[in-house]
Amino acid sequence: MNEVKERPEGRRNMAKTTPAYLSVWGLQAYYGESYIVQDISFNVHEGEILALLGRNGAGKTTTLRSIARMDNPQVHHGEIWLDHQPLHKMRSHEASAAGIGLVPEDRCIIPGLTVEENLQLAQIAPPVGWSIERLYDLFPRLAERRKQEGVTLSGGEQQMLAVARALARDIKVLLLDEPYEGLAPVIVDEIEKTLNIIKAQGITTVIVEQNAVRALELSDRAVILDTGGIVFDGSADEVLNDEALRAEYLAI
Repeated sequence: MNEVKERPEGRRNMAKTTPAYLSVWGLQAYYGESYIVQDISFNVHEGEILALLGRNGAGKTTTLRSIARMDNPQVHHGEIWLDHQPLHKMRSHEASAAGIGLVPEDRCIIPGLTVEENLQLAQIAPPVGWSIERLYDLFPRLAERRKQEGVTLSGGEQQMLAVARALARDIKVLLLDEPYEGLAPVIVDEIEKTLNIIKAQGITTVIVEQNAVRALELSDRAVILDTGGIVFDGSADEVLNDEALRAEYLAI
């Protein structure tokens, strides 16, 4: 078994001297008296897919939502930087404008709006990289259902719409929270093909997913959280090839 990689003291300072495209430094997050995220630091490089893994309650979703500035946890310490922009000083709409796109677990498709209206509402004006027609090329099923109310789509189609809606804002980083949940394997295959196309466009992706093997097979690197702290930061292949590590922290 490869030795589990614990974050050494000073790693946060080292990260500050060599910032990556997306950098999380010393993030701590509380909800009331619950200490959810405990001084975590990691870097994500441009165009990389990072799997953020761990058991339920490890702090994965809190980390994603902290990056997107969606929650208002009591954060005592920590900085989050995107391409030298201080996300930790921004509100959610400012982080979105800076290039962060979050696809939450519940997808948040807007009731009463068609597929196309959901995309139009999200799109910046004028569109720079991802026009609606380009999104339809990426997701042909959405093109077929452009006049259908978004909430009446199948689960897989709603996931496609949620990803397309994030891309409509010409994002730099895509944050995915449990994108495979409840989806048939054939639909997961389709979404993974799309994520690889997105990667080829230079978009950085952070994926939180309970189906850890599928996430690792898609990803370049992995960060594993356990009880709010980082216990592994390395290549996805290292985790796939280390049965003991997977059993201890991912129960697979």
